[in-house]
Amino acid sequence: MATGKKRLRIGVLFGGRSGEHEVSLASAASVIRGLDPEKYEAVPIGISKDGRWLVGGGAQKMLPEVLKTGQRVVLPADPNAAGLMPLDHSGGDSLRVDVVFPVLHGTFGEDGTVQGLLELAGLPYVGAGVVGSAVGMDKDMQKRLFLQADLPVADFLAVPRADWEKAPKKALGTIEKKFRYPLFVKPATLGSSVGMTKVHMRKELPAALGLAAEFAQKILVERAIVGREIEVSVLGNADPRASVPGEIVPHREFYDYTAKYLEEGTQLIIPAKLTRAQVKRFQDYAVRAFRAIECTGMARVDFFLEGRTRRIFLNEVNTIPGFTSISMYPKLWEASGLGFRELIDRLIELALELHREKARTKYSIELPAGAGGALEA
Repeated sequence: MATGKKRLRIGVLFGGRSGEHEVSLASAASVIRGLDPEKYEAVPIGISKDGRWLVGGGAQKMLPEVLKTGQRVVLPADPNAAGLMPLDHSGGDSLRVDVVFPVLHGTFGEDGTVQGLLELAGLPYVGAGVVGSAVGMDKDMQKRLFLQADLPVADFLAVPRADWEKAPKKALGTIEKKFRYPLFVKPATLGSSVGMTKVHMRKELPAALGLAAEFAQKILVERAIVGREIEVSVLGNADPRASVPGEIVPHREFYDYTAKYLEEGTQLIIPAKLTRAQVKRFQDYAVRAFRAIECTGMARVDFFLEGRTRRIFLNEVNTIPGFTSISMYPKLWEASGLGFRELIDRLIELALELHREKARTKYSIELPAGAGGALEA
């Protein structure tokens, strides 16, 4: 064990209340294994499906055990608090963490809610901030920003759940007026392809809209693109850079939740077989998309390369990409010359760097002597 320099305590935040809870556990386990024990002390912080925050006794504990037997804690929205506070009324000491590494996928974790709490608590954290996280989770809003940034996006339509439930025939008519089959229907504010359906004909559309509506208040309908699925990893704050592109070749009709996490057979081709010009274009689009939604730290940017036209379409930005052993984000960086442990180091450095930059910002005005009376009058 290295001596002299104190290890940073890294709070690895996992689990959560979203439909991607199980995926988060696998990602968090990989992050904990990737932390250099000479530099960092891992503090597993689990969020149960009903929203309880629990801390394990050490990184050696299995993450499901943390969620079952961990000590209940709360993170006060107070930058003067010393850290996570116990909720067992024992009066015990608070648990300090130096950096939080959120490995939460989906609602109540990747959507800016946890990031807002961490901002209030004054803690450095890995990844996108409140704005980038919120927009990154809302596929409708991010596509609007992509269009504004002159990035290529396939035709899409957002349908509020209230509109679908109040006037389903009108919603169906609006969709069919804009799109030809096949098309994709998905929740606008969820990831990992949860609640997503490829719709081939009209009779399948109502069930697809109903399924998506179970997971979000807004439904996204998109033109189905026949072609290749290309992904690029982005890393950085003010000066982000892009990895080599990779390709997903799903063994199912499309890259759904089952293909991603429950079945083997999907191929990851790294680097993707592309021309130099295509590689450069994918990387340029990835960095521009990252900046368009004000990302920081990390993101994985997903594209389609249409087979018939060879056109590139930007699909979405994932602000907390998967970190499992089969996840594209770390694999793409490994192929670009940055190993998993070095990637974790860099993400923590970026979190601390951004925290220092935020500390330079003024949030109040220093009034000259005697000015207070004038304001009160």
